[in-house]
Amino acid sequence: MQPKQSIVNLPVYQPGKPVEEVKRELGLTEVIKLASNENPFGCSEQAKEAIQAEINNCSIYPDSFSTTLTSAVAEYLQVERNQLIFGAGSDEVILMLARAYLVPGDETIMAHETFPQYKHNSEIEGAVSIEVPLREDASHDLEAMLAKVTDRTKIIWICNPNNPTGTIVDKQELEQFLQQVPANVIVVLDEAYAEYVTDKRYGDSIGLLNKYKNIIVLRTFSKIYGLASLRVGYGVGHADLIHYINQVREPFNTTRFGQAAAAAAIADTGFIESCRERNAKGIAYMTAQFDRMGLSYFEAHGNFIMFDAKLPSAEVFDGLLRRGIVSRARWSHYPTHIRITVGSQEQNEKFIQALEEVLKEAAVLG
Repeated sequence: MQPKQSIVNLPVYQPGKPVEEVKRELGLTEVIKLASNENPFGCSEQAKEAIQAEINNCSIYPDSFSTTLTSAVAEYLQVERNQLIFGAGSDEVILMLARAYLVPGDETIMAHETFPQYKHNSEIEGAVSIEVPLREDASHDLEAMLAKVTDRTKIIWICNPNNPTGTIVDKQELEQFLQQVPANVIVVLDEAYAEYVTDKRYGDSIGLLNKYKNIIVLRTFSKIYGLASLRVGYGVGHADLIHYINQVREPFNTTRFGQAAAAAAIADTGFIESCRERNAKGIAYMTAQFDRMGLSYFEAHGNFIMFDAKLPSAEVFDGLLRRGIVSRARWSHYPTHIRITVGSQEQNEKFIQALEEVLKEAAVLG
């Protein structure tokens, strides 16, 4: 049996190690997972109530068109319902975009390092991935990306804030870029962490939709909304663009629980504001500790920080893991960097303590 040639050498996505697996492997009783940028404060109580209300409907298929959720998000964003499409996380919207628009020989442009699913899904469709190195400050080099556009370019991916570096593209630079991108090239603005951003340089991409018909904004309920296990994400763009993505969407691709919880969660603005504030305090604490320890880091705008441990990242990862802290490491362009999720204050303090122990141990052993 022969698979399609485009997938033969594709890497499999590596998620953060599960807590229970780490406990079992290392004989630990407490493990803190700071690897997958999950919300340490859980989800809205209103979302929990919405989930409970769906318990008796487990035997019934979900609404394939996510009607109630579509209305809730359309009202929240002040867009039309036909401008929205939902997926099992924004990951599935990325998959659908690639499936709907890319054919073998197309070119697609993205940063390096950035979210790996852009390249993964593009190459499944036989498209050529053009990777443009980030700037020295780990932000997108939009000018260099623009220079890579050819008549074969179909999609440009911009992760904003960027995962894994946490940097942002400011609104002025983004609009200057959009003004120069050919109208037939789709620009994907992946804003999975947008709700965490407090920097005023960060723009309102939803407000750009009426001006630029070739952009699609991706959002998710997995991060600040705390609904990662329910897998609900969405894209918002021009109705024509959304229509063709919908043509390849699988029926019933989001669950009753996910739709109900997401509709309730987006209405609970107080919970989101609280999470944003606590995350900002966490970033301030963590960066102050990195400064004290003499460790550099990239400007953080999501709910994670990428810092330079000054040691091979795999070595630091293993040292933290032995102390019950799950992090993310092994970035090809950043071999000594670790990406760490901003947790609760207690989790952050335990991480810093563990990191200091790892670095001191390495210094002694060195």
